[in-house]
Amino acid sequence: METLLSPTDRIFVAGHRGMAGSAIVRRLQSGGYGQLLTANRDQVDLRDPSATTAWFAQNKPDVVVLAAARVGGIHANATYPADFLLDNLKIQNNVIETAWRHGAKRLLFLGSSCIYPKFANQPIREDSLLTGSLEPTNEWYAIAKITGIQLCRALKLQHGFDAISLMPTNLYGPGDNYHPVNSHVLPALIRRFYEAASGNADTVTCWGTGTPRREFLHVDDLADAVVFCLEHWRPSDQETQFLNVGTGKDLSIRELAELVADGVGYCGKLVWDSSKPDGTPRKLLDVSRLSALGWSASIPLEQGLRSTILDYVQHQLSGHEVRL
Repeated sequence: METLLSPTDRIFVAGHRGMAGSAIVRRLQSGGYGQLLTANRDQVDLRDPSATTAWFAQNKPDVVVLAAARVGGIHANATYPADFLLDNLKIQNNVIETAWRHGAKRLLFLGSSCIYPKFANQPIREDSLLTGSLEPTNEWYAIAKITGIQLCRALKLQHGFDAISLMPTNLYGPGDNYHPVNSHVLPALIRRFYEAASGNADTVTCWGTGTPRREFLHVDDLADAVVFCLEHWRPSDQETQFLNVGTGKDLSIRELAELVADGVGYCGKLVWDSSKPDGTPRKLLDVSRLSALGWSASIPLEQGLRSTILDYVQHQLSGHEVRL
């Protein structure tokens, strides 16, 4: 199959320290791409347009993967709405525009499934974008991501810039944020149940009712999809410029909590705090368009969850705090 990338391409992975970015770096390295560019915040603050421009002028990337973002769960979005909106808009606008102005031949922007309406038809197709109201608990992040998608689309339409976007479902895997309040649901559950098992707690309290249904994608599968699309997907002007990335399977939060409890060996009682928000009732992506191109997820949730729990436990036993 013809590839749109070359082993000699200088590929900039923005956000390489994050869960998604680090997985993408690993996948590119295993695929034989040796000219990888990374930069931490001390080297370039991507929120700063002048610093971003100077970095691009000096490093001249051929391909850009934009995985840098301010991320967090329901509590973080509700507590820091301005930060989530401003930081993500600044990062996206600076990186996408600067990549175009400095002649990058391809750019891939990582969005999020939270871009879709709260009550979108399930499974959610790409053409559901902008057809209804967003879920209020993460609308600030969602609005920023929608803007990134549309900026890529606008540059493609007006200037022919080869900018594509992927919308992953809920991600998990090594390198996640395990903060007990500000993290997403799966890593928060891993930490909560691990601590409960270690402390022989009688009960563990979980947010919401446990009835919402969610889909979970291992971050290594996402990384594989990113490289696959960079290598093989160049949509026509008439096609949607972004694709969903997921497994096509979901489960209830209650079922997820039971899997995590079993995975860490917790035998106590689960209590559900219905005073806390549930978020969107269901969020399952339609992945048929990406599947038709020849890619599908390969890591089952049970397998990925076991390896993620092991990664978390190993970090705890080694005395290293896990991204708090």
